[in-house]
Amino acid sequence: MELFIEFVGARWYLFTLVILLMFLLMNHERRRGGPSISPAQLTMLVNQHEGVVVDLRETADFRQGHIVDSISVPAAKFAERIAELECHRDKPLVLVCKYGQSATDASKALRQSGFGRVFKLGGGITEWQNQQLPLVRS
Repeated sequence: MELFIEFVGARWYLFTLVILLMFLLMNHERRRGGPSISPAQLTMLVNQHEGVVVDLRETADFRQGHIVDSISVPAAKFAERIAELECHRDKPLVLVCKYGQSATDASKALRQSGFGRVFKLGGGITEWQNQQLPLVRS
């Protein structure tokens, strides 16, 4: 630990630069795909603001369990099916994938298509399940 402190003290400018670059990279990634929200925030958006949940997982995964009233639009077919979401343009959209990472591309596509309020479920359906929230099977 002493060596690390000595290294940082002697090269504080490099250490500061690395921290700054990491912050800028994380901020860029967050902005690129839109904000992430928690399962509690998703519930509030749906209940109070007529939010729409779009499940990006494959159809088989969707059938095994999905959030109530969510729309299945598999990520592989998202570009072809984006027009199906046009009727929800004025509502908040929450994109759900398995771990919360692959929703970024879909979020970016929606934003470029003029959808204003697009969110990603942080941690995806896995986080939803970790919090023991209900899923519906179809």
